[in-house]
Amino acid sequence: MTQLAAYKKMKELMTNYYIEAKTTREKPIAWVTSGAPVEFLYAMDVLPIYPENYAAMCAAGHQSIELLEAAEAAGFSQDLCAYARTDFGADITQGGPVAGLPPPNFLLCSTNICKTVIKWYEVIARKYNVPLFIVDTPFLHDGLTKELIDYTISQFKDLENFLAEFTGKPFDRERFFEVLSLSSEASGYWKKMLYLAKEMPAPFNSLDSFIHLGPIVTLRGTQECVDFYKSLYAEVAERAAKKIGSLPEEKYRVLWDNLPIWFKMRRLEKFFEEKKCTLAVTTYANSWGGYSNIDNYQGKDIYEAMAASYLNVYINLGFEERINYLAQLIEEFSLTGFIMHSNRSCKPYSVGMYRLQEELSALSRKPGVVIEADQNDPRVYSDAQVETRLEAFIESMRPINN
Repeated sequence: MTQLAAYKKMKELMTNYYIEAKTTREKPIAWVTSGAPVEFLYAMDVLPIYPENYAAMCAAGHQSIELLEAAEAAGFSQDLCAYARTDFGADITQGGPVAGLPPPNFLLCSTNICKTVIKWYEVIARKYNVPLFIVDTPFLHDGLTKELIDYTISQFKDLENFLAEFTGKPFDRERFFEVLSLSSEASGYWKKMLYLAKEMPAPFNSLDSFIHLGPIVTLRGTQECVDFYKSLYAEVAERAAKKIGSLPEEKYRVLWDNLPIWFKMRRLEKFFEEKKCTLAVTTYANSWGGYSNIDNYQGKDIYEAMAASYLNVYINLGFEERINYLAQLIEEFSLTGFIMHSNRSCKPYSVGMYRLQEELSALSRKPGVVIEADQNDPRVYSDAQVETRLEAFIESMRPINN
């Protein structure tokens, strides 16, 4: 990975976050999905915990296999999302980093990143016998409509009432607006940092954005998150100004679509460096830059802007909009090709991917490749198969300025 000074601060932030989660007695704990409107929780001094993020940590630390096997031994099918199985296994064994997650007081599930998370969270709700609040964000087949925004806003208002009833105090709308501003500011720095990869050579790559993603997911809405991404942006901007590239030599620039392969980060880093190929942009990391739009609500109702931001997430878009967005990224970032990770675990992200690859190649006139893998389960991954396909893909690209 790119040697960024911010990495140490990021590890410190995430360590303190999990220490608080394991030790707090004052704050209620909510297990939440990564696309949940976390601002409501921070406004009411509820600590959000992310099982998806924890599962990724398990895989990145090469601890996922034993947890997956524990879940499967308990009856969970290997066809289920590996994030879910990893967390089920961690919950059963109290294994993984920090010896498992603290038990939840309630659950908050949003469907904008995955429609099947509802079943995952129903299992958790039954085990812990805690309330489950679901924010249903409809799939955007034909773009945003007033009906979809109004429907989502009504659920936000219901969530406010739920939190007030659960905590026994009125919903703190003044604090909520403060949290929204912090969330938007942090997302703004994150998005600006990601778009610095338009520079050539790219001052960082998508493997770096995967690693530095933690705080924007878990701490969005806090001052600590703003401070971290402000400093990260400044550091990367300085590298861009000095033309310091992520790789010693940049010959190809590509897009990565879908989640990372957490347990192969180091190997893939070495592979792409040897091929002089920069992963300049990724749809996954970009998803958390969209919340920077929440603060741009001049003349609009704040809830309308927030609903639009939480609905307009890449994985929640229709296929035509996805293709157009990917083609736009290819042009904006001066890419030579694109990689699509057909992720066995994340079916909503991966459905139709081979057709997407064909359509995008035709539209952008850039080569693309689909690799078969999994975000968290090393047992269904083959170094030889994946790297053979990537090598053929790289050979099919024209180098930069050629």
